[in-house]
Amino acid sequence: MARAELIGDVGTARVHSFAGEPAVTLTAGPTELTVLPELGLLGASLRHHGLDHLDLHGGPGAVRSGHTSGMPLLAPWANRLSGRRYRSAGRTVDLTGAPGLHVDGNGLPIHGTFVGRAGWQLDAVRTASRRASIAARFDAGADPQVMDSFPFPHLVEVTYTVRPGTVSVRTAIVPTGSAPVPVSFGWHPYFRVPGEGRDALRVELPDRHRLVLDERQIPTGEEVHERAEVLALAGGAAFDDGYRLGRRRRLALVGRERAVSVSFDPGYPFAQVYAPEGRDFVALEPMTATTDALVRGTAAVVAPGARFAARFDVTLTAPTEEPR
Repeated sequence: MARAELIGDVGTARVHSFAGEPAVTLTAGPTELTVLPELGLLGASLRHHGLDHLDLHGGPGAVRSGHTSGMPLLAPWANRLSGRRYRSAGRTVDLTGAPGLHVDGNGLPIHGTFVGRAGWQLDAVRTASRRASIAARFDAGADPQVMDSFPFPHLVEVTYTVRPGTVSVRTAIVPTGSAPVPVSFGWHPYFRVPGEGRDALRVELPDRHRLVLDERQIPTGEEVHERAEVLALAGGAAFDDGYRLGRRRRLALVGRERAVSVSFDPGYPFAQVYAPEGRDFVALEPMTATTDALVRGTAAVVAPGARFAARFDVTLTAPTEEPR
């Protein structure tokens, strides 16, 4: 792990080992976030009043093998591609034989190549009386494996900021070459409500348009409008759905006494909700683009000399606190 610059009260930023991995833990009041810089800048633990709200199933070893767990960044694309060839920003890319590629049960490329990837550079860890943050960057243009499947040189900059009851995650794409860079990343946080089984959990969703999917989980182009609602997970209810969001971009996982909510800024106009049957976690995922955006040519691009930034905020509510 690269050396970080420690500024201010270092009592709220701790460099240590987490499950055998180099880690930085940021603490602000009752809230504590642990990040693994050498494992894809993974959010590995999110504790509030001592209870962990992230599900790190499989542990760091699973993430090192490319499996999603905890709170991973999905880049250069999130979710699935419908094939191994895409054209974006004026370039045609063939993924056949690309190293570091992960595929789903149908053999479709999924979740890019950043999960568990080393190479992140820590720029700074900053702390204050009610705030702690870590800033890091990844030079995709200097990584041959990333360039093989996504030949658009760029930097990825991520800042985690912890405040009492809240974690903010800001991600930026900065082109470093002469070509524009497609924007199709997302995050895949696996949330849980400590002490609550699946039958006690509810998912709160805003007014939205559900993306109709085919049998491969690829959008067909059709959408169905769905009004804001609260859906119980009891009785075998499950999710693996993508949504185009409206102006209100807050999703939540609510138990009897505690809750986790996620709010997206305009950089994340889409969301994925994943809650497989029989598991106590729910993934509420901010997405910059729809599934298969690179193949469809619908991903936004950021021009050389510009930058694209998106942010999401996680709010944790304990029994003695009012929801934010």
